[in-house]
Amino acid sequence: MTAQEPAPTGRVALVTGASRGIGYGIAEALVARGDRVVITGRNEDTLAEAVQKLGADRCIGVPGKAHDEAHQAVAVERAMEAYGRVDYLVNNAGTNPVFGPIAELDLAVARKVFETNVVSALGFAQQTWKAWQKDNGGAIVNIASVAGVAASPFIGAYGMSKAAMVNLTLQLAHEFAPAVRVNAIAPAVVKTRFAAAIYEGREEEAAASYPLGRLGLPEDIGGAAAFLLSDAAGWVTGQTLVVDGGLFLNAGV
Repeated sequence: MTAQEPAPTGRVALVTGASRGIGYGIAEALVARGDRVVITGRNEDTLAEAVQKLGADRCIGVPGKAHDEAHQAVAVERAMEAYGRVDYLVNNAGTNPVFGPIAELDLAVARKVFETNVVSALGFAQQTWKAWQKDNGGAIVNIASVAGVAASPFIGAYGMSKAAMVNLTLQLAHEFAPAVRVNAIAPAVVKTRFAAAIYEGREEEAAASYPLGRLGLPEDIGGAAAFLLSDAAGWVTGQTLVVDGGLFLNAGV
């Protein structure tokens, strides 16, 4: 171990959809404090690049689609084989393939959004619970969105799915207690490829409504997740932490 590398914590995290963006920011924060991390993603090449940046001695990648039950099982199995435990789960994988009024929403697309954003999170939670957390404890963080706690015009399917993630968090927190703490993070716009359509070419304008004067960064969410996945949050469960640069303050009088 070099002087720059943190001492291993002995803890292991599984972070879905972590080859880039918010998921990568969370994985990076956990690796930086000494956790070992298993990351998933659909693109094998992008995932491999992320593993190399995080450190192949501290991270492994498992490619696959989040909604695929076989992939969920394999990801957890690989974590157990490589590290012998899965203390933390971060359900970050998500999709938002449609933009438009909810009155015209294709129901097949709505089903796809829920399958990827919500049902997959439940599947991963079931897998980590059975493999490790039921008998050994741990913590889960679900990545929701401010779109799930307020009206979200033109991204209605996404907003509905993230509202479901907030409720899934409550259900899991209740049923998995006291062994496992379960919380959610609801970010506003974070500068990622996923959200690029919202701010590209107009970032200053997009950030103008944020009291803190800027859009979010992946490391902002990484820091919040690292806190919730730590002993410092040992008495926090069933909560949704809004990380929005003060955006909701604008709803005041």
